[in-house]
Amino acid sequence: MEEYWNPMVPELSVSDFPKSLNFYCEILGFKVRSQRKKPDFAYIEFEQIQIMLEQIHDNGWVTGSLEAPFGRGVNFQIELSNIEPVYERLKLAGISLFKEQKDTWYDVGHSLSGQREFLVQDPDGYLLRFSQYLGEKSKS
Repeated sequence: MEEYWNPMVPELSVSDFPKSLNFYCEILGFKVRSQRKKPDFAYIEFEQIQIMLEQIHDNGWVTGSLEAPFGRGVNFQIELSNIEPVYERLKLAGISLFKEQKDTWYDVGHSLSGQREFLVQDPDGYLLRFSQYLGEKSKS
C-alpha cells in the first residue's frame, strides 16, 4: 500500500522542538513519519491526521512576531476514531484542558451531527480540538 500524504498539512513553528515533539508523540500518541535536523523538523501522524513541527529559526517562513500563545484565532480539529486514550494520557500527565470533554450536537442543516470533543493547548499555545464522530440524529 502506498503511503498517503494529506493535501493540506499544518506546519507549526515551535519554540522548543524537543518539548513539542515529546508532547505530540509521548503524550498525545502521534508517531514520527519523517524527521530531520538543522532546523529541527518532524512530520508526525496519528490515524489520518498529519502535522509538521519545525523549530523556529532565522530563515523560517514567519509572517509576524511569534508571541505566546501561538496560533491565536485558529483551532485544529483532530478527528480520531476514539479520543478517550488521548484524554486519559493528558489527564495522567497532569495537563490542563482548555475545554473539558463533552458531547456536542451541531446543526448541519438536515440533521444534528454529534462529536465527543475536548480542547487542549500544546506547549506553545496552539489550540487542538480532539473530536470523535458520534453519528447523526434528527433535529426533532
